[in-house]
This record gives sequence, structure tokens and C-alpha cells, in this order.
Amino acid sequence: MTAPPRREGGGDAPADTFRILHVSTGNVCRSPITERLTRHALAARLEDGLSNGLLVESAGTWGHEGAPMEEHAATVLGEYGADASGFLGRELLDEHVIRADLVLTATRDHRAQVISMGHSAGLRTFTLKEFTRLVRAIDSATLPAAHSADSVAERARALVQAAAALRGWLQAPTADADEVYDPYGAPVSYFRLVGAEISTALDPVVTALTGVPAPA
Repeated sequence: MTAPPRREGGGDAPADTFRILHVSTGNVCRSPITERLTRHALAARLEDGLSNGLLVESAGTWGHEGAPMEEHAATVLGEYGADASGFLGRELLDEHVIRADLVLTATRDHRAQVISMGHSAGLRTFTLKEFTRLVRAIDSATLPAAHSADSVAERARALVQAAAALRGWLQAPTADADEVYDPYGAPVSYFRLVGAEISTALDPVVTALTGVPAPA
């Protein structure tokens, strides 16, 4: 399958860049919201240049190739002050999984689909909420400090390794605890609930990645 053209934010990155890939189904609702909220939070917490160590992208297991994100998704991003412009949906390809250092999925089914693609993806693929749960249990003092773009990437790799080591010890309390359900076709009020759910899950992840808590 021919790879799609790179979209904004996915240009040729340095070899030491840490790549975060958000995965949902159509890549028009959940994963675009998660991608752009992650970028927005990283930019708010890292000084200019430091965020160059992290590249945030998204794709869909049944991605609507070249499609804009859903209008309600863009509305929710705007309410968070995040940039929704320039987004184009992508179908999840092998190359996306191969290049990703961390894959965060909306549901356990998406996680299983990513892992089934191979490429030794199991240790670096989590649902978003699963990764949040694991990250909360990690002592941030054990991670490298993020003083440069290179050390930001180094810290992120250490975080993923620590989370993978904890996975068997911290199971989800319920079957639904690791799921972010699809708002496709729902009213904007439901998109807002999903946006809040994603934002809440991302906050400790971005704090752990950067070593910087959310602004008060």
C-alpha cells in the first residue's frame, strides 16, 4: 500500500525524535482530538525548542484517508484553545507503527489491532487510559530530566519502558475503564464529554513526559 503524503506536523524528524501515535477508528473524532490536545499541552509546558523532541501524530484503523476531522471535534478543540487546522485523516499503515515509539489507542480493540500488525509493538502500545493509570504509578524522579530536545525524547523512552514493566501489576478495575467511546454521529454535547475525558487522561501523561505540571 502506498504511503499517504505527510500532513502538517509529520515532516522528516531527526532520528532522536520520540514519536507518539494516537489511534482510533476513523481518525476523524477521537484520535484527532487526542493528537491536537497533546500538542497543545506540550507546547504550553515546554520552552521553545524542547518540544522538538516529541512528534505527535494520529491514524485510524479504518481511517478516512484525507478527510477533515468532524466539525464537532474541531469545535471541542477550539474550546480548549487547541489548533484544529490543517488536519487530514489517515489510514493506519505498517510504517506508522514501525516509526512510533509510543502508540496510544482509544480502546482495547484498537490496541489489539495495532499489536496484531507485528513490528514488536506490544511493549509500546497502550490504550490512553491504561497508559494514564500506569504513568500515575511511576516516580517521576526516576526519569531523566528534560533539559533539551534530546533529553525530552530520552525521558519519554524511559517512561514507556517503566509503564510496560508495570502493566501486569496494575490491571483495569473494570472492562470499561480503559475505553474512550466513539462520539461519531453524536451531538456536540457528547463530543464535549469525550473531549473532557481525553483531556483528563492526557494531563498526567503530559506531566510525566515533560516533568512540568499543568499551569494552575
